[in-house]
Amino acid sequence: MQVTLEKTEEVALNTRTFWFRPERPLDYVAGQYIEMSLPHQGADDRGTKRWFTLSSSPSEPLLSMTTKKAVDRMSTFKQTLFGLSIGTQVTMSEAMGDFVLPKDTTIPLVFVAGGIGITPMRSMVKWLTDQGERRQIHVIYGARQLEDVAFQDLFQNYGAQFDIVLSDQVAGWSGRTGRLSAELILDIAGKTSEQLYYVSGPEPLTEALEADLGKAGIAHNKLVLDFFPGYPLP
Repeated sequence: MQVTLEKTEEVALNTRTFWFRPERPLDYVAGQYIEMSLPHQGADDRGTKRWFTLSSSPSEPLLSMTTKKAVDRMSTFKQTLFGLSIGTQVTMSEAMGDFVLPKDTTIPLVFVAGGIGITPMRSMVKWLTDQGERRQIHVIYGARQLEDVAFQDLFQNYGAQFDIVLSDQVAGWSGRTGRLSAELILDIAGKTSEQLYYVSGPEPLTEALEADLGKAGIAHNKLVLDFFPGYPLP
């Protein structure tokens, strides 16, 4: 499917949302992902295709994906993406994936996001906001510094409990610090048999938290996982 870049938006430090107008409506569920094809000259060994979670909601007319710009060595794909001009057409696949909201609206949800892993959660909460649907949601957002935090207003306006955990020491910061871990997550969100834990972020972080939460007694069927390859730990 062809999509046309309509606008871009800086949502956090070195983090940009790209908004595309599709040639036809895309049928998808909040939290799903697509594959983008971006042919370019001199492509490096990572190639010309990438998987991106849609940060937009099905309730929005445009499609969006949000990604972070590397500050040191950036792939040729990312260089091309960040250099796109408004009006450029690119190719997007159909949406796929099962990192989506449960059908039971009464289940309390704990969203654990590491860095760019916040994007599918933005899609879900924007969808709930636009549908006027209330759910119990607790967001635990791991970031290096406050400037890296995206979409905070959306979650707080929805009424979600929102906790930031910074991995860097920040002067004047009185909130939580450290790396995301099962101990920290359960200390913040508590532990009940009803909660579902949605964990999303760089692949090493997601895998480590899956194992860590399992050791802490969280059943595997209470975990919903989404990982982002190629991103550094927040």
